[in-house]
Amino acid sequence: MNATSAAITTRNDIARDIVAGFAAVTPHLAGIWRIIDQALADLPIALADLGRARAELEAVRLDRANLLATIRAALGADDEGEPDPLGYLRDELDADGAPARTRRRA
Repeated sequence: MNATSAAITTRNDIARDIVAGFAAVTPHLAGIWRIIDQALADLPIALADLGRARAELEAVRLDRANLLATIRAALGADDEGEPDPLGYLRDELDADGAPARTRRRA
């Protein structure tokens, strides 16, 4: 969890405490306070989902950068007349760390 997420979580906890206090002194509005509390309770789940999406996006961006660099290396190798310029691409796509969607099928 980064500092921003921690601050958001802290503010969320404080808001839920405030809502609980209001609910205690205004029992006739209990239904409204429950709805607000439930909405606030969703925030940690949303933050966790956002964190996972952010990590996945970072991995996809790295994969894209690596593939783009490999394509550029293959094009450069072709320009220089190397005998197997596509070898760069084969090596990258066959690598253990290559994304599953881009790995070559044997």
